[in-house]
Amino acid sequence: MSLTEKQKRELRGRGHALKPVVSIGNSGLSKAVLRELELSLEHHELMKVRIGGADRDERSRIIDRICTAFDIELVQAIGHTALLYHKLED
Repeated sequence: MSLTEKQKRELRGRGHALKPVVSIGNSGLSKAVLRELELSLEHHELMKVRIGGADRDERSRIIDRICTAFDIELVQAIGHTALLYHKLED
């Protein structure tokens, strides 16, 4: 699944008012965080994830791991916040 620039622009507009659903702290991607992400993806098609306690490279690796593990698309990453899209099943 690859989003076009037009789709990303529309999703960024929708995601602007969203608050982070999951926060990742100093422990990184623990089993508890991965489980919370999994549960959140069942209910949210578009969600923000806040990644604290990591430098830029580590945040990028965490986002890549999340996207790969759950087959979701990164819409935008600004600072400590990532906007992620996952098509909900009908």
